[in-house]
Amino acid sequence: MLKHNEPMALHCSLRAGGLAQDFYTPESVNKLADFLKQNVQPVLFIGLGSNLLIRDQGFKGVVIKLTLLKSISLDNTKITVDSGVTLAKLSRFLLANKLYGGEFLSAIPGTIGGALAMNAGAFGAEFWQFVNSVTTINNSGEVFQRHVEDFDIGYRSVKPNHKDEYFISAKLSFSSKLSNQNIQDLLDKRNTSQPIGLPSCGSVFKNPINLYAAQLIEQAGLKGFCIGGACISSKHANFIINNNNASANDIENLILHIQQAVKLNSNIDLETELKII
Repeated sequence: MLKHNEPMALHCSLRAGGLAQDFYTPESVNKLADFLKQNVQPVLFIGLGSNLLIRDQGFKGVVIKLTLLKSISLDNTKITVDSGVTLAKLSRFLLANKLYGGEFLSAIPGTIGGALAMNAGAFGAEFWQFVNSVTTINNSGEVFQRHVEDFDIGYRSVKPNHKDEYFISAKLSFSSKLSNQNIQDLLDKRNTSQPIGLPSCGSVFKNPINLYAAQLIEQAGLKGFCIGGACISSKHANFIINNNNASANDIENLILHIQQAVKLNSNIDLETELKII
C-alpha cells in the first residue's frame, strides 16, 4: 500500500515527527523488490519506529514499513524470521517451542529488522549472539544472503560491508537447554524500572563503558526536566517521554541539552541509541 504525506508521528513510538513524502507498506518481499526496481527516491526502512525520530521537516523520499513481512518458521532449532516480526512475538514463539536464550527479547519493543540494524539488547544479552545469517535487499530490489562475518558487530552497532542493503529476514539459532531466565520476571523488572505505556523510544543514549547513561543524567540534575512537551522520565533518566504533544524539535533540543549538561558535569560524551533522520 502506497500513501502520500504520511505523518511519521503515527509510526514512531515517540509520537512525533514530520511527514513522509511517500509511505509504502509491502505485503511480500516480491512486491518490495518490484517497488524498489521502479523507485528513484531516497528510501528509509522502518519497523515499529521504536528507536527513531523523524525531524519536523519530514522525509523527502519514501519510507518503507516492513511490519507486514511477518513470517516465522522452525526447522529443528533453527528459526527463519522476517524483519517485520516483533521481538515479543519471537520470544513467545521460542517459549512455545522450548527454545531458550531469547527471553530478553520480550522486554524490547521493536522488530527483528530493528534488532538486526542496531544489535538490540537487554539484561546482558544481544541479538546478534543468535544470528546465523541474514537476507538483505538493496535499492535496486536485488536480494542477497549475507553471513555474520559480513558485518562489524558491536555494542548497539552493526556496520555492514555492503552499502545500501536492508535486512528483510534472518536465520537464528537458540538453545534447547533450559534457561535460568524467566520472561515474566524480566517483564516485571522492566515495568518496575521503566516508564512503560508512555510515548518514548526506550533508552535514548548508549551506556558509556562501565557506566550508565541514566545515572550520569541523574547526577547532572536533569530527572524530570522538560523542553516543550518533551520530558526526561522521573522513573528512568535515560528515557524521554512525549508528555504533551512534543515536536521532534523539542525532543532533539532536549537530547542536546542532556549531552551538554552531562559533558559539563561528568566530562563524558553521551552517544545516542536513537536514530534521528
